[in-house]
Amino acid sequence: MKLRAPMPDLTGATEWLNGEVTKEDLVGEKPTLIHFWSISCHLCKEAMPQVNEFRDQYSDKLNVMAVHMPRSEDDLNLDEIKKVAAEHDITQPIFVDSEHKLTDSFENQYVPAYYVFDKEGKLRHFQAGGSGMKMLEKRVNRVLDEMDKSE
Repeated sequence: MKLRAPMPDLTGATEWLNGEVTKEDLVGEKPTLIHFWSISCHLCKEAMPQVNEFRDQYSDKLNVMAVHMPRSEDDLNLDEIKKVAAEHDITQPIFVDSEHKLTDSFENQYVPAYYVFDKEGKLRHFQAGGSGMKMLEKRVNRVLDEMDKSE
């Protein structure tokens, strides 16, 4: 997915956990962070406290949504996804992408992966892997600063 590309429609979920959101819910009001994770991904679990801290710290300025991207048959167990989500305090909406429909729309191959969209729904930052939460925070703040200046 290229920078400045529009956010794909959030369709094709096999299940939503913690409530369902649409692209229309996310675009227009504030920037959005969409993060891909998987229950079999050790790095995802390690990064989750930082993602949650981020979600809570920016709750009034940033939409946060999770996408569960399975990497194997074992990752398709919905009860396990719910259990791991609860253990790691993932309270944001989770798009369960058991058929890789959203994963394909994003052309995403990685977990964890982070996509930051501005309030118009254009992709402004992408990063993958377990490190670099500082970089993610910088990018989110840049998008938020631009938003403040334009208002």
